[in-house]
Amino acid sequence: MAKRFIFLPNQSKNLKFGEASFEILSDFLINLNIRNKDKLSNLSRYSGDFKDKRLIECIFLVTEELRLDPLVGYHAVEILERFMIKHLEDLFSTPHTPAGAAGAHEGNYADLVYEKLSEKFHLILLSCVQIASKLSLHSAVVDNNTAAQFLHSMGHSVSKQTIMDMELMILKALDFRLNTPNPLTYVEILLEVLGHNDSSIPVEHLHHLSRHVLQFTYLQRTAIYDSLLKATTQCLSPSDEQRKTFVSVTEDCMLLGVGVIAVGAYILNVTNWEQVVEELSHITGISVKSISDFTHVTLMHITKNNSPMVTAT
Repeated sequence: MAKRFIFLPNQSKNLKFGEASFEILSDFLINLNIRNKDKLSNLSRYSGDFKDKRLIECIFLVTEELRLDPLVGYHAVEILERFMIKHLEDLFSTPHTPAGAAGAHEGNYADLVYEKLSEKFHLILLSCVQIASKLSLHSAVVDNNTAAQFLHSMGHSVSKQTIMDMELMILKALDFRLNTPNPLTYVEILLEVLGHNDSSIPVEHLHHLSRHVLQFTYLQRTAIYDSLLKATTQCLSPSDEQRKTFVSVTEDCMLLGVGVIAVGAYILNVTNWEQVVEELSHITGISVKSISDFTHVTLMHITKNNSPMVTAT
């Protein structure tokens, strides 16, 4: 009997899509499950704040301009958010204040922190892209010369030493723990597992389409998850408490992965779409209803029909 993947409770390798063996895929899947659950159990008050559409679009444009693999862009977003969350938590949990902030009220201190961050945010963003490029086996590496030239072309004069210092600052803040799974990794691993479990599913075509669906979903994540929240709560004006609780949904990369694949399969007009959704549910343990709801909402936004699904049952 052929081996079949399900989600059971470690290692990962950077391979191209379709190259992984059964054993590597199995380790990947176990690792993704553990990492996703760990992330969801340790969410910060700032989780999701640095996945604004404009910010993600900026990172994607930078990676495109530097001719980097799209995976670098997704990884850079994750590195940026993790760094900014850690950096802000450190700044707001320590008693010291920046120069000129002595005696300032808490609100003024926060304003000063954000002002200083905004002054060097372009460097932080590019450093995250630079670090992400060094983690990919299938992408060019952004060295300090390239980084300095790119910043100069954007109107920022930054020395190579300053670039190195920022890179080291980010690395130290994250304790050099950089290999965090990103949404594209989830999509590609789940697709490979799906193809292994059911060879009738056209995963090669689905892979190409799912990358486009993921990019759209990532750029429109705020609007899509807002619609999903309204559909889930059956309320056009969810409370602050409901929104706070829903962060565990917006940050669930496994749900995002299966949702993107389900949307891609629907667009591709896979004849056995329901079977694909059921298999994704079997692989991940995410309910068929949750996957279907995500698919419905995302398709509404793709077709620009943004009416919330408040009548869903």
